[in-house]
Amino acid sequence: MHSAELRLKALFVGGQAGNEPAYRLFLEELTRFLRGYLRKRIPRHQEDVEDIIQEILLAVHNARHTYHPDEPLTAWVHAIARYKLMDFFRTRAKRESLHEPLDDHEELFSESDHEPLEARRDIEKLLDQLPDKQRLSIFHVKLQGLSIAEAAQLSGLSESAVKVNIHRGLKALAAHVRVMA
Repeated sequence: MHSAELRLKALFVGGQAGNEPAYRLFLEELTRFLRGYLRKRIPRHQEDVEDIIQEILLAVHNARHTYHPDEPLTAWVHAIARYKLMDFFRTRAKRESLHEPLDDHEELFSESDHEPLEARRDIEKLLDQLPDKQRLSIFHVKLQGLSIAEAAQLSGLSESAVKVNIHRGLKALAAHVRVMA
């Protein structure tokens, strides 16, 4: 096990047990790791790094009761950080699309692109009906294109649990779609 994992986990578990100095030190050390993680992933948006770090730290704090000490802490934190980073990209893309100039008004009506957007919304609505483990397993493997191993590491689940979650989630989605049809 990596030394950072061992140290952070010890501090975090100590914080869960009520040791405030250990928890404060955990947050400080985690901040340094997150800063490096984010600076490498969003080099053109360095001005947003500190805001994203605060969002991740808040999410870690609010979800601390969901962490199980027998799981790797870094995988659990990485999953939270990755979701906050995806939120950042999603929000930024929405904001930037509002400021896109319409240079050629003729081109505006040349073709419609509403079907992919509607399909994405439909998929998100369907996935929202699933339990978190099934939804996230399907999202990582089927929509993001991660391998089973990568999804397992990201979620802190075993590879077989990811496979089972995907199978059960897809089965539930198929049943739901049949009912709707």
